[in-house]
Amino acid sequence: MKERLQQEFGGALERILGSDQEIPAFTLEAPRNPDHGDFACNAAMLLAKQLRQAPRQIAERIVAELSVGSGLIERAEVAGPGFVNIWLSGARWHELLPQVLAAGPRFGHCDIGANRSVQVEFVSANPTGPLTLGHGRQGVLGDCIARLLEACGYRVTREYYFNNAGRQMRVLGESVRARYLEQLGRAAPPPEAVLADPEAEWPETLDGLPVVFPRDGYQGAYISDIAEALRAEHGESLIDEPGEGLFRIAAEERNFADIRRTLDSIRVSFDVYAGEANLYSDGRIEETLEALRSHNLVYDFEGAVWLRATELGLDRDRVLVKSSGEPTYLLPDIAYHLDKFRRGFESVIDVQGADHGDQFPFVRKTAEALGCPANSIEIVMHQFVTLTRAGTQVKQSTRRATYVTIDELVEAVGTDVFRFFMVQRRADGHLDFDVDLAMEADWKKNPAMYVQYAHARTHGIERKAVEQGVAMPDAAHIDASALVLPEEIEILKRVSEFPEVVERAAEGREPHHVAYYLRELAGLWNPYVQDGTRHRVLSDDPALTHARLGLALAVRVVLANGLALLGVSAPEQM
Repeated sequence: MKERLQQEFGGALERILGSDQEIPAFTLEAPRNPDHGDFACNAAMLLAKQLRQAPRQIAERIVAELSVGSGLIERAEVAGPGFVNIWLSGARWHELLPQVLAAGPRFGHCDIGANRSVQVEFVSANPTGPLTLGHGRQGVLGDCIARLLEACGYRVTREYYFNNAGRQMRVLGESVRARYLEQLGRAAPPPEAVLADPEAEWPETLDGLPVVFPRDGYQGAYISDIAEALRAEHGESLIDEPGEGLFRIAAEERNFADIRRTLDSIRVSFDVYAGEANLYSDGRIEETLEALRSHNLVYDFEGAVWLRATELGLDRDRVLVKSSGEPTYLLPDIAYHLDKFRRGFESVIDVQGADHGDQFPFVRKTAEALGCPANSIEIVMHQFVTLTRAGTQVKQSTRRATYVTIDELVEAVGTDVFRFFMVQRRADGHLDFDVDLAMEADWKKNPAMYVQYAHARTHGIERKAVEQGVAMPDAAHIDASALVLPEEIEILKRVSEFPEVVERAAEGREPHHVAYYLRELAGLWNPYVQDGTRHRVLSDDPALTHARLGLALAVRVVLANGLALLGVSAPEQM
């Protein structure tokens, strides 16, 4: 519908400007006030300087050139400083139903991606423990972005990158080793009070036993569980095993298995799992450092290797390799992004938490300096997640593992509600996850269930139609002309907006637009169906029944397609 209107305006502007003049990139937007029409166009204000006329005069010329009354446009008026407000004819909205029903699962999809290859990297949590709610938000966000891009014709690869070669993994191995020795009675656990206070003096021995647990070690019960499993399998034979040996390997394998199980539970999967250790074993780290030297982008100072980041327009230089010879996180991050383009991706999207905001510009600028296409690396950054129960924020600590896990929250609220809540707000805004609202069983109060119930209602209507022997309409024979009530036209208008919402959400990497839209459509459909007197679907009027059944099917298509883009199920019954 909007495309046809754009063509109509384009033709009007061409007649005003002449074929040799460039038509400005005008917009057609739905006014906030429905009394101002179905669409408002800003073309006249964009042409004021070019035509040396007042915008309202130009708007009047545009209205005169539009084909008002020809079937598409019912009415056109000049408004405000020079907007052209448009009312479409009701018949044009009726034409929408067969289009929606014919497209079915493809309605809302497009080909703007032109099969371009894009990698979406997300979650990318190190296997040091259970995933946090922040990882859960990132998992849902990244997965929804990937689904949207696929719906818009991109060729998407989902990738998970993890650090299995750095300091965190060494600390993990040492933490498991310490718990193993404690269980054998060969080491003493540090007091809880000392663990809780970073300023407290760390004891070297307790009761004649050494304290070997790392000062910044991982404290969760899962560490003791891994140690217990190793003790049960190997007895005391690992007493002299270093933390970076079997202890680290066992912890990584166990934690990664738990991570993948958690991701499966929230319907998040990956095409590629990439480990940092491979960058070292494949020589990518040294290769990257050599490339930086050949481009004169590094220098040596006080035994460390520094990146000349200020020459790339950044605010400070950064250490790439410490004086100890150990690379910082920045070097493998740069090497990893270079590797992405070696594998043929045309663009990459990093979905990361707000704590990565400082690192990203250094990675992107350096990768571009080494040959990656400009502006082909982008970041989608999300803010943190807090949990609220009974109006009170739940205190959580990642290092001490005193936090509510994804598994626990999903068990309480279900996967559908978890995903919907995680994506219904802007990614760059703080997310307060209201557990009480998420556990609310009343569909009128729970936003996820409110949308799902709207979908289920369309199936309930169909079941009643089948019981009464009423045939459901199809795309080839649907006649929507009996839909004349303002609320019916409003539903049709909202249905027509879905393709634009999907495209905007995909191009902006903002799946919350889809969640907002679904709530708005459900907010029109649920009250419509609820009023069984004024909006009775199965009535004594065959034409009206036929049209309203078609409307129900169109609403079903859009709700199902939108929920699928969010990875949320569309139940037929609730």
